[in-house]
Amino acid sequence: MADITLENVTKRFSDGYVAVRDMNLEIRDGEFMILVGPSGCGKSTALRMVAGLEEITDGELRIGGEVVNALSPGDRDIAMVFQNYALYPHMTVRENMGFALKLRGTPKEEINQKVEEAARILDLEPHLDRKPSQLSGGQRQRVAMGRAVVRDPQAFLMDEPLSNLDAKLRVQMRTEVARIQQTLGTTTIYVTHDQTEAMTLGDRVAVMRSGVVQQVGTPMELYNEPANLFVAGFIGSPAMNFMPARVEGEHLKLPIGDVNISEHLRDRVGRLESGRSLIAGVRPENFEEASSPEVDRGRGPTFRARIEVLEAMGSEFYAHFSASTDQSIDSAELRELAEDSGAGDVPTSGEGRIVARLDPTAKVRQGEEAELWLDASALHLFDTEDGRSLTSPAQGPPATDGQGAEGRDPNSSADAAP
Repeated sequence: MADITLENVTKRFSDGYVAVRDMNLEIRDGEFMILVGPSGCGKSTALRMVAGLEEITDGELRIGGEVVNALSPGDRDIAMVFQNYALYPHMTVRENMGFALKLRGTPKEEINQKVEEAARILDLEPHLDRKPSQLSGGQRQRVAMGRAVVRDPQAFLMDEPLSNLDAKLRVQMRTEVARIQQTLGTTTIYVTHDQTEAMTLGDRVAVMRSGVVQQVGTPMELYNEPANLFVAGFIGSPAMNFMPARVEGEHLKLPIGDVNISEHLRDRVGRLESGRSLIAGVRPENFEEASSPEVDRGRGPTFRARIEVLEAMGSEFYAHFSASTDQSIDSAELRELAEDSGAGDVPTSGEGRIVARLDPTAKVRQGEEAELWLDASALHLFDTEDGRSLTSPAQGPPATDGQGAEGRDPNSSADAAP
């Protein structure tokens, strides 16, 4: 096992496009680090640089304290697991798992011992003499992981290993991956586009956008203290609601009503000039039905809204409604999030949709008006100019225009070599 350090690491392709920009990240020995972000953010390119599959343009990469910029992939003592299993169909599970050791000239007895130990950890013992075609998708992915485990490397590098699995199997395999990493204690870097995987798997998570690390922290730090608009909108499902806000004396004017600027909020934000425009963020769980015993009207306003869509999730309701205002939000970060979601989940105008997560005992009905309450003590406030959080102690990088270093669309091919 080993720690991994990226110091001012940059990747610039031959066409001038910067896929990863000045990346600084310290991954502790035995840590499970997640790289997460939308397509084209540079997360897979960063992983490939650690693996040695992409050359580092600038900066320094250290594994176990040793500078490895010039080392070939085979000399870095790392093992990769990809989204495609890449198993040999004519070999058994046992042969697939032990193939890399066989190529090294490892004695047969040692190979068998390591393969059987990995099979025990991965629950593959009954399948060692079967062919990949006889296995389920989840079992095949465990075989691919077993091939990495038997090598006993300094670090595992995993590039979206669960993306080819169906939804139910992904949930099951998330648990398996976490269990295996905890059992082995091997330093792991895991790349994913799925923020649910990031929140449930990682010891810490690095959120990337346009080749730049936006924030690094534990899953709950990212959720509760996002450094900027992008992190706030990317982490959380359903996504954080955003709406325009304006300071008017001692109040914040929101599309759903006026909110008192509490002493707690002033302590976090500092002085707010009257007339200043801001972006307010509210998590779905910070709404309640007004009749709920949990409601404290001193902490926020009640308002009426027509419930346009009501999703019954069993343990909770997702109530969707709209809030109209003469203000609007102009944010490159929120536009990028909306495009990445594929459904405009993150509103960017004054006619934004809002999602409230309500208790299943709530009496709200689809197509009817309901009285709801906002817990204003949980408001997040963001600067309209650079997207930085005014309520979080964490400070991320200022917003960019959503383009790469040379103005190229980050969704084009930043995660792949040209």
